[in-house]
Amino acid sequence: MDIPYTTQPRPDTGIYNAKVGIWLFLASEVMLFGALFSTYILLRVGALPADWPTGLLNVPIGTFNTAVLIVSSVTVVMAWASLKMKQFGRFKIYQSITVLCALTFLGIKSFEYRDKFTHYEVWKTDGTRMTGHLEGKPMFMTLDKVKAAGKASIAFTPDPHHYSEGKKAMHEKDHGEHKALEIPVDQIKRLSAFVPAHSTYFAVYFTLTGLHALHVLGGAIVIGYLFGPGSKMWFTDPERLTNRVEVSGLFWHFVDLVWIFLFPVLYLL
Repeated sequence: MDIPYTTQPRPDTGIYNAKVGIWLFLASEVMLFGALFSTYILLRVGALPADWPTGLLNVPIGTFNTAVLIVSSVTVVMAWASLKMKQFGRFKIYQSITVLCALTFLGIKSFEYRDKFTHYEVWKTDGTRMTGHLEGKPMFMTLDKVKAAGKASIAFTPDPHHYSEGKKAMHEKDHGEHKALEIPVDQIKRLSAFVPAHSTYFAVYFTLTGLHALHVLGGAIVIGYLFGPGSKMWFTDPERLTNRVEVSGLFWHFVDLVWIFLFPVLYLL
């Protein structure tokens, strides 16, 4: 027995079942991300300027990732349009580009995450703060771990652009080269990588971008399936495959739209 309204529109809604389902699902997604964005606004408005870091994300990389997702939005529409025009070969090309863009986005995001895990901020007992890298770029190092290792000091290469105001005697710069500093452990009040425990800002950053990355991964899996094994339906029920591609494209547009909001909110403001 065939499932009704998989290709033909329902008389009550005027659209087929899968499209009804994806719009209902996207409505729940809007509520999810709407709640998270609202939380971000409340936390941002209520935070003191000194407690809300700025300029710690890589804007050029974020801009490139934005362009990647915009391209993928175009190709996913072209893939659907190709099926509507009975051009299965073109569908495969556009669908493969969409998957490639999704994997590119995730690869760049994983590079960004790794950079955050090896980028540190040091709070000194004299009130100064600096950001930079520890020698060897270890991940998830804390002051307690440094003390447990029995180290009397840490080798730290500061970033001049993210240096705290106040005492700048530690800021050494020689013809554009940043020298590693030996900071005694007894002069360090706190040490943290750019992880959720660092601050409310990075807790928000990893929550929003991590959830978005999971959506990108899920969308890539579905689109990849329709590109691969799922595309065999073209030879038995082409209209149903076309509808599936359209539904996956609607989800993908939502994922792209969320990033369009995330990029300026997290990277630029």
